Amino acid sequence: MTAPVPIHLIGLPTDCHSSFLRGPAKAPAHIRAALNSDHGNPASERGTELGIEIDLVDLGDVALDEGSEDDDRITQAVAYALDAGAIPISIGGDHAVSYPILKAIAAAHGPVTILHFDAHPDIYDELGGDRRSHASPFARIMEDGLAKRLVQVGIRTMNRHCREQAERFGVEVIEARHFRPGCLPALDGPLYISIDLDGFDPAFAPGVSHHEPGGLTVRDVTDILLGLDVPIAGADVVELNPDRDINGMTAVLAAKMVKELAALATAYPARAQGAISSRAETLGDSEIASRQTNGAL
Repeated sequence: MTAPVPIHLIGLPTDCHSSFLRGPAKAPAHIRAALNSDHGNPASERGTELGIEIDLVDLGDVALDEGSEDDDRITQAVAYALDAGAIPISIGGDHAVSYPILKAIAAAHGPVTILHFDAHPDIYDELGGDRRSHASPFARIMEDGLAKRLVQVGIRTMNRHCREQAERFGVEVIEARHFRPGCLPALDGPLYISIDLDGFDPAFAPGVSHHEPGGLTVRDVTDILLGLDVPIAGADVVELNPDRDINGMTAVLAAKMVKELAALATAYPARAQGAISSRAETLGDSEIASRQTNGAL
């Protein structure tokens, strides 16, 4: 039996680009605690299990300090995982992290298709003077040509500027009011999946900074993931704010999404089109662990 492709879990504890409340920087520890809790078991709904068919390797948190080098550190951490032949799943942190993540993903795979779950389109040119705002990552991603296609699901905050930006970048938006099971268009790989937890209705995910009623159910999103059968290049789960959570229920939801994404990526791993750097043949898990211990990750 062929060994499964490793799935590398990367924590990104940063929320310096949040526009309303701080808190998502605390999220990775809460997601890990929920993922490892005895309240549940390691089985995914796809039928595979962590530790058996799913090789989930936790690389810990990237050392971020809200400085000018944070974006490069995020890109490098994701590149290390890709160089090691793994599929990276990043846990934020606010949504600003998706931009430096996609720099590494596109360097390995070329422009990818992005499936983005969110209440907000996150394509502002800037917000409050911050072009790296968590409301702007997909504007930067599309400007830099990191994605060949962006499909957004669950959106319910499309103002005039965002509609203009969506038209500018050719974004395919499935607003929450139009969402129905089976309405997702056919997607091709390599596919990157970004899950902002406020894409779920606040009834399911109260632990977010921006409560936006009228959102997706857990069943909606899980069924979409279960229905995918295209190569997965990576994923992120972002915008958990533990300060607003109730009994850890949003952290548990985030952990479930990590498990389902890991199961999907194990079933359909995308193979990089080319090495990111000369490290590709030599960088293994042991060196990644060493770099992490020494503060490189």
